[in-house]
Formats: sequence, C-alpha cells, structure tokens
Amino acid sequence: MQTHHRASPPPRYQLLLLTLLVLFSPLGIDIYLPALPLISETFHVEHALAKYTITIFLFSMGLGQLFAGPLADRYGRRYVALGGIVLYGMSALLAWYAHNIEWMLTARLMQGFGACATSVAAFATVRDVFGPERSGRMISYLNGAICFIPALAPILGSYLTQTFSWRANFSFMVGYSVFSGALIWLIMRETNPATEAEKSQPTFQLERYWSVIKHPMFLFHASLCMLAMAVILSYVTSAPLVLMDRLGLSMNSFTLWFGINAALNIIGCMMAPKIMDKLGTHRTIVLGVILLGIAGGLMVLLSGQQSALRFMLPIFISSFGFAWVLGAAAGKALAPFGDKAGTAAALLGLLQMSGSGFIVIAVQSLNVTPYWHIAIQMWLLLPGLAILFSPVGKKWHQWVFES
Repeated sequence: MQTHHRASPPPRYQLLLLTLLVLFSPLGIDIYLPALPLISETFHVEHALAKYTITIFLFSMGLGQLFAGPLADRYGRRYVALGGIVLYGMSALLAWYAHNIEWMLTARLMQGFGACATSVAAFATVRDVFGPERSGRMISYLNGAICFIPALAPILGSYLTQTFSWRANFSFMVGYSVFSGALIWLIMRETNPATEAEKSQPTFQLERYWSVIKHPMFLFHASLCMLAMAVILSYVTSAPLVLMDRLGLSMNSFTLWFGINAALNIIGCMMAPKIMDKLGTHRTIVLGVILLGIAGGLMVLLSGQQSALRFMLPIFISSFGFAWVLGAAAGKALAPFGDKAGTAAALLGLLQMSGSGFIVIAVQSLNVTPYWHIAIQMWLLLPGLAILFSPVGKKWHQWVFES
C-alpha cells in the first residue's frame, strides 16, 4: 500500500484542524436552540414545526454519511472537507435569508449534508494520521472538543439572538465556515492512503459498504458506540421533561445542570486517552460499560425521590462511562480499515446518529417513565461484556493493524 505523498502537518496542528471540522455538526444544532421560539414566531408556525429544523438536519447528516465516506476514500479527505464547508456555509446563508419555514427546512437539509462531510473527513483523517492504535485516543480528544459546544453554544446563541436577531446565529455559522475553510485550505494536507488503482474503482458500490459492515470487529464496536450515543440522546430528550416540567426548574437552573454535565463529559473525554494508555482499550471499554450499568441502577433506585441532584447524579456517572466507551470503541471500529477509513467512518457515524435514534424511539414506545427509559438505555450495553471477555473479544484488542 502506498503512503500519501504530501507531508502532513505536525500532529498538534492536525488535531487543531480536525477539531475545527468536527465542531460544524454540534454548532449547527446547539447555537440556535434559544432562537427556536422566535423562528416559529417569525414564520407563524407552531414550535413543534420549528423543531423540525433540528430533526431534518440530523436526518441529512445520517443519510449523507453513505455518500461522504466513499467520496472521501475516492477523492480525498481534504476535498470532501472543503466541499462540506462550502455547502455548510452557503446553507447557513440560505437559512439567514429564509422567509418561510419551507425555505428554512430546505436550507437545514443541505446544511446537514455539509456537516456530515466535515465529520467524515475528520474521523477518516484521524485513522490515516494516527494509525489504528492511537486513533481511539485522538477520537476521545475530539469528542471532548465536541462537548464544549452544548455547554457554550446556547449561551452565545442567546446573546446573538437577544442583541441582534435569530438570524445572527446563522451569520456566525457563515463566519465560522469562512474562517475554518481558509485554515483547511491553507494548512490541511491530504492523508488518504489509497493507491491510484483503488481510487479508480467505482465510488459507490455495495461491496465497499459490505466489506466494512461484515467485519465483526467493526460491527461490535460500532454497536457499542451506537448504544452509548443512545444513552446521551435519551438524556437530552428526557431532561427537559424531568427537570422543568416535573421538578419545576427555571430555564436558567436547567441550563446550569446541563452545563455541569457537559463539563464533566469534557473531563471524561480528556481522561480517556490517559486511561487507554494505562489500562488499554479493552479495560477502558469494560470500565465504561460497568459505569453505565451502575448509573442505570442508581437512576432506578433514586427515581422515587424527586430532586434535580438525584436525577443528575446517575447522568454525571454515565458521562464518564459514555466518554470512555465511545473513545475506545470508535478507534477499534476504524482500526481494521486503512484505504476504506472514509467509508468506515461514515458507517460508524450513520449508526451513531440514525441507529441511536431508532433505539431511543423503540424504548420510548414501551411507555416507561423517563427514569426507566434512561436506565434501560444504559443497561443495553451490559451484554457487550460477555463478548468483551470472550476469547474473540480479547483478541480484537491485541491485534496490531498496518497503519
């Protein structure tokens, strides 16, 4: 296999560029959350319809993974990243000019495709640059950076909305696109290790996807990532109902608890690489799954005592478990793939986003309380321990792949 011909920037610069790329997705959701009531008022629609601007963004992000991955393998990570940034920025501009909800929904659909391209390019580049063994550590750092956005973006969005208007949030997205795009254009180097013969193959073919999906190591670790993401999604969708509707917390109090958990999530993601260095990826995942199981038990035990702290304490514990499972498992899911890292990253992203959404909806259909809903999501990872402790599961974490 040929290596890339252009020298990559030193890892510290590369990590900065990758951080810029992965922030497009959470920024496209969290910054304008405080503006949703004003958007529904501007377009004279119900608040539920304004929330579809988030749903359709997530939908296109999930669907777009199937196209962005093979494109990144064929044409390179850098070109896909730049194309995604251009589409993201133009879509944000289109959303700024929107005069009705249909226009806004179209812009958000396009913006989701742009965000998915930057995310796929980032995680494929991680596998290219840092190799199969170190990629999990780098993914943990990137997840830590992603967690800053839910903590800070709503504050910035609230300021922009109150000082200017809800359209200012999309102005910020345009500015971020221009800034990040300029740095990516000037500094980022192509890292795609595929040979010319491999690049000459058809871009979209079922075998390319199937060769990734059928790999048991990918399937298992990607499933862990999906289930871990479902835990966070169930918390995000249940927290407003529990904290504000049932416990009567104000918006400021809710934001405070939300911010504390985001900060703990950041700490957990930053700790993950150190834990992987000390314990290895196998024990890191096992520890993360056990923490999630304990958090689920606490969630049920404390559900009868109505207070914000008793609801959030299991969430705090789960944030560390989530961070450690996601970082180590994502790296292992991508480890077997070099020239197909883009496709693998795309399928991993699809499972994390769309797959976790389906799981959350399925558990919600059981009509259980929010406490039990979150606990069940946490416990769904526990059967994975049987595979992790099996001979095959242990062997997966002993393999060293060609980078």
